[in-house]
Amino acid sequence: MPIRAHRPSVQALQPSLIRKLSNSAIGRTDVIPLWFGEPDKPTPQFIRQAAKDALDEGQTFYQPNLGIIELRQALADYMNGLYGINLAADNVAVTPSGMTALAVALQCIVAEGDALVIPSPVWPNLPAAAEILGAEIVRVPLRPRCGQWRLDLDELFAACKANTSALLINSPNNPTGWMLADAEQQLILDFCRERDLWLIADEVYSRIVYDCDYAPSFSDKVTEDDKYLIVNSFSKSWAMTGWRLGWLTAPKSLISTLEIVSEFNYSCIFAPVQIAGITALQQGEAFIRASAARYRAALEAVACAFDELPRVTFPLPRAAFYAFFSVDGVSDSYAFAEQVLRQCGVGLAPGAAFGPQGEGYLRLCFAADLPLLERALERIRPLLS
Repeated sequence: MPIRAHRPSVQALQPSLIRKLSNSAIGRTDVIPLWFGEPDKPTPQFIRQAAKDALDEGQTFYQPNLGIIELRQALADYMNGLYGINLAADNVAVTPSGMTALAVALQCIVAEGDALVIPSPVWPNLPAAAEILGAEIVRVPLRPRCGQWRLDLDELFAACKANTSALLINSPNNPTGWMLADAEQQLILDFCRERDLWLIADEVYSRIVYDCDYAPSFSDKVTEDDKYLIVNSFSKSWAMTGWRLGWLTAPKSLISTLEIVSEFNYSCIFAPVQIAGITALQQGEAFIRASAARYRAALEAVACAFDELPRVTFPLPRAAFYAFFSVDGVSDSYAFAEQVLRQCGVGLAPGAAFGPQGEGYLRLCFAADLPLLERALERIRPLLS
């Protein structure tokens, strides 16, 4: 008899369909991989150099649970400058990745049997991190209307029942590129206050936006009396996916709890990685802007290619670097993604990976150089025509 995990919530977890598909292509050198959500450029040299210097200085020892104070202060300064707010270093906890930030946040506030309400399609790791803790996930569908993805706030609020403990909002959204407006965020926050709910905001894509410099944030709306946790990461904006560096902002009264929980999860983050994060914050603005311009050109290339294909429906994203599109006649996204991989040598993420609301869609990450992206689009054209 096979040995299985003891906890039913862990036994019930499903493997990532994106990983499953990509693993099937291990050893193939002909595949253009557009299934994972990361920039195709390495981390900028000035950030890498900061980590190298820290290594050469021998900074290889244990660090504080919440991160070195210099990085916590740099993060507070960064967010204060961006949003015109007054965060202190005591509002910030550094984590090894945005995913870990979400996991420890949920550990602080979610009990078995709680329900979390989440707009969906959504990156599968977000609901799974709550399901591991025994939470119930209630998905509220994002729907394409007038060429963009939209969320019905009345539907969101109606989904909150007696056992609902939190709203988990990923905006800008992976995979759709949907983004809340300022006024919508205020309505959501007001609802959470009225119902005494936690608000967990995943704002990892806040700097990859196509009609402004940054996405609306709950950061400039919450107060020390609000029950909130805001998740962010260095991965996307600074091309630091492999570094595993993220952060949480929260009321100061919750940071001490986060410190305890972090000790029993990961203890601390490697000092050279944190020092590289400081450099990214202080010197990386030009890189962020250049990246946004590059992704905007890539989005235009994808949109133009899809416009020529009547079977393709592509609601335009306002943010992030994904094309989340459907193909007329395709109902099994995993089977179709397998076909695209097998026949065209292009790796796409199946929409089913992002929940039931994503079935029938495919996700293409366009954070790639235009020549490579154009080659991939040309390869898949026959199957989409």
